[in-house]
Parts: sequence; C-alpha cells; structure tokens
Amino acid sequence: MHGKGTMGKIMRALGLMSGTSLDGIDVAYIETDGESRVHRGQAKTFEYTSEMRRMLINALAEAKSLRHRDERPAALAEAERALTETNAAAVLDFIRMNDITASAIDVIGFHGQTVLHRPDVGMTVQLGLGKLLADMTQCPVVYDLRAGDVAAGGQGAPLVPVYHRALTSALPDRPLAIVNIGGVANVTWIGADGRMIAFDTGPGNALLDDWMIKTSGVARDENGFTSARGRVADDVVRFYLSHSFFAEPPPKSLDRNAFFWDLVEGLSVEDGAATLAAFTAGAIAKSREHLPQEPALWIICGGGRRNKTIMSQLAGLVQNAVVPAEAVGLDGDSVEAEAWAYLAVRSLKGLPITFPGTTGVASPMTGGVHVMPQRAH
Repeated sequence: MHGKGTMGKIMRALGLMSGTSLDGIDVAYIETDGESRVHRGQAKTFEYTSEMRRMLINALAEAKSLRHRDERPAALAEAERALTETNAAAVLDFIRMNDITASAIDVIGFHGQTVLHRPDVGMTVQLGLGKLLADMTQCPVVYDLRAGDVAAGGQGAPLVPVYHRALTSALPDRPLAIVNIGGVANVTWIGADGRMIAFDTGPGNALLDDWMIKTSGVARDENGFTSARGRVADDVVRFYLSHSFFAEPPPKSLDRNAFFWDLVEGLSVEDGAATLAAFTAGAIAKSREHLPQEPALWIICGGGRRNKTIMSQLAGLVQNAVVPAEAVGLDGDSVEAEAWAYLAVRSLKGLPITFPGTTGVASPMTGGVHVMPQRAH
C-alpha cells in the first residue's frame, strides 16, 4: 500500500481523535501528500452519549489490570466494539453533512481511545477495531499508530509534532513553539533546520477544571474570567514548579493526575483559580530550559488558548509573542484530528511518524496497522 507510486501523491484523509476528557470524537478532513503540502478542510466534534461515556469510564478502570495489550476482558471488549461503531457512525454522518462520498476517502486515521499508556513497561493500549471500522465505512483505515514506537523503546507520544512542522512550514518565525493546552500541556519546538523537540510541559487545564468543579460546580474557568479576578499565591506556584518533573530532560510525558489542587485549598475560588492558571503558564515557560533557543513565536492550541488569564500570564513570562492558533490561520480545536489524518497518509507512504527528539525512539520510524474494507456486495 505504499512505495514510490504514492510519494508526492495528494491523498484525501479523515482523522478520528478521541479525547482524554471522554467528551466525544473529533473528525477532520484534509488533503495532503504526507509532507509539506496540506489543505485543511472541514472538521466537527461528535459528542459521546452518556452510555458511551459510562462504558469508557468502566473500560479505563478495567484496563489498569491488563498484563498484555491484546487482552480484552468483558468491559473492554464491549467498549471497544461500541466505540468503533460510534466512530463509524461519526464518519458516515460527517461525509453526508459535507457531501463527501466514502469512495473519495483514501484513508482514515483512527486514534481510538487510550485506556492504558505505560511506555515504561513497553505497553500502550488504544481501544478500536480497525477492520470493523474499515468494513462499516468502506474506507481503508490506519490505526494503532503508537504501538510500534513503544515497542522500539519510545514514549509513543507525542505523535503530532511532524504535523505541526508541516502546518507551519510557510511561517517565517524560527525557532517556533506550538503548545497544546489540553488536560496536560505539551510543546513542539521546531528549529530553523526543521529539527523537532517535543514533550509534556506540565498540567494544562486539568487542575484548574478540577478546582472549578470542586469549588463552584462549573466545568471550567470560562475564558479565564474567574482566575482574572484572583490573586496568585506565588509561593504555591514556586513549590509546584520545584517538582523534579520540570528538571527532567525530554522526552518525557505526564499523567493527567500527576499533580493535585490540594496546595490551593483554603484559598478563595478566584485566588485558587489564579494560582493554578499561573502554574500552567509557569510550567510552559519553564520548558524553555530544555530548548536549544528561545522561540521567536508561541502558537497556542487546545482549549487552554481560550483562557485569557493563562494566555496573558504566559505572555508575561516569555520573550516573544504568544498567539492563539487562529492568529496564524489554524484551527486550535481540530489540529489533533487533522494530525491523525496526516499521520495515516505518512504511514501508507512508509514515512516516519516518530523521531528521537519527539518520543525518544532511537531513529525515525513509521508505524500503524493498515486494513482494507471488505467491499459490500
């Protein structure tokens, strides 16, 4: 399915990304050669039903006891099939909404749902039946894109940096930093020669979201309005940033629940929010200690870019401009789904998707499992 005949060929791809927040599936369409040429198309999020979310929560709990990545005890097997069917329904709805035919799609990049990620013991598990998805959508599918890297000693994450590099190839600013602020925040640094360094910087929105739910019953600090009214407890931020994680050289990754908001207990809702926002911004700024050069521009993706407090705090801590993805013509919500489409094309062409500077793997390598649909009669 790959070789000289596909090199340079523009392919039409869909990316399916299931988020760590268990909120739904992001679907994005791109046309790309898997290298520098990328045309971004439509994107949409399909929210999970409460039943699908319940099944995934149960699957996450059951996955903790897995000893082999192919094991599928009852809750995991049930969730995997339901998740795949939900992804297939999202694809079919998406192509109908956007007047695309399944036969026009060259490949689907299927992330699946990560239920266990333990690169320290050589194991990563993403639920998702690639062959079933191919049969239900009648499209070729590439899935299980992390496993090969982990088996070769890499972290299996992040995989998006090579897409970040393609997306920003026309921007004059170098070196460049692209930060995704999701539950955990991560950075991709791209040098003038295209060299990439990527790693988790620390908490993104997770601590702040948990604090808002605990103290006010709302899901997030909408637009940073609550944190903007508070006063930062600088001693707490300094204590958080003294954690050994921040001194560790990359590659490195962080679990969503590695830090807790217990240090801000006793503060007002506003002061706690301001302090946790400052921790997120401070951790991103501290990532510069592991970068060869100060970024000439910081581009922020993910939900955290909407938090004006985090954005302004970060701007005050780094030397150069901090802008949301939209300021350079990108969609900060759909970048990861687009990336999975792009990675699927690279996989089909045998191009590398992970690199020493992004996952710690010994040399650049491709990955993913390719499956073709059984054609309907």
